[in-house]
Parts: sequence; C-alpha cells; structure tokens
Amino acid sequence: MMHLERKASASEVEQLCQLFDRFHKTGKGVRQFLSGHLYAGSLRRGDFLLTSGTRCTHIYVIKSGVLRGFIREGEKDITTWITVENEIVAAISSFILQVPTIENIQALEDCELLAISHEDLEALYLSVPTFNIVGRKITELYYTLAENRSFITRMQKAENKYDLFLRHYGHLANRIPQKYIASFLGIATETLSRVRQKARKGSKT
Repeated sequence: MMHLERKASASEVEQLCQLFDRFHKTGKGVRQFLSGHLYAGSLRRGDFLLTSGTRCTHIYVIKSGVLRGFIREGEKDITTWITVENEIVAAISSFILQVPTIENIQALEDCELLAISHEDLEALYLSVPTFNIVGRKITELYYTLAENRSFITRMQKAENKYDLFLRHYGHLANRIPQKYIASFLGIATETLSRVRQKARKGSKT
C-alpha cells in the first residue's frame, strides 16, 4: 500500500492544474487550495495502491508509470482496466460512496502519483464552484472510457476485441505484459498471441 510521502511541490500543483485546464480553465483559487491539500507518493512495480475490502480514501493522478485494476474470481485475476501517465485513478464506487471496494489496484511499473483525499476534493468543490465543471467533464470522459471497455468485453470474437483495443488503447499494446492485455480482453494468452501474429501479418500485406 502506498504512503503519501510529502506535500506536492509547486511545480507538481502546476502540472496537475494544466491537466485540469484541458477540461475547464482553473484559476488562482484552485492552485491555492491544491498547494495545501495535494500530496505525492510512489509505488514500486508489483506494489498495491488498493486491495479488495479496503476503502478508497483518495483519488490519484499518475505522474509516471502504469497501474491496473483487477478483481479476483477464485484463483483467477480479471483485469478490468489499465491506465498510464496523466490519467486519473480510483476505485470509483468506493471513492464516491466511501465504502469498501472489491477491486485491487496494482503497479505494473514503478509509479509516481499525486493524491487528494475525498474530504479535500469535496471541500474544493465548495470553495471553488467552477471546479465542479472540471469534475463533471472528467466524469463524462471516464464514463465514456468505461463504455468502451464494456463494448470490448461483450464482443465474442477475439479479433474484434483486439481491434477495438488497438483503436482505443493502442499506446498500451507494446508496453503492457501480454497476460494482462489478454485478461483485460477476456481471452486466453495463447489466443491473444495468435490474434497479434495474424494482425502483424495482415499489416505487412
């Protein structure tokens, strides 16, 4: 589990605000608030950010590295999402409702993270009302991404699953171990290997 090691630096606050500015322009009030309430931490590859049965008390932004979310069914891990730098991470139902999660979040690479607590995020919404627009637009984006993931998992043909994966997550194809991509797609690793070989051959013709 990650320990928040220090308050975020001024440059880290600015980096996060620039990310938020893509959704809606933030102002001085947001920067001032985050300078006192944004924290930084790190994970080594294989470490857990969150485990099933615990409560997600913070929402995180990845400065560097890769995280995956997964659930367990018996002895089997089922990868539900994979995300990288400049993206937001939380066990979202647990974070919003402040209840235990069934999800696990694990680092696939060494990670540097920024974090804000549920309590502080709610206070930010109240103290800077325009920040609610940022929150809404981020929610809309991640709902859309969740819809894309649901389309992938509901497809029956492995080729179609992988094609849609490349369309939405092509930046992960050569970065993430194949077993996690296969788990995310809901297919066997051997099937994914066959599909990838077929796709490579098709691209050469």
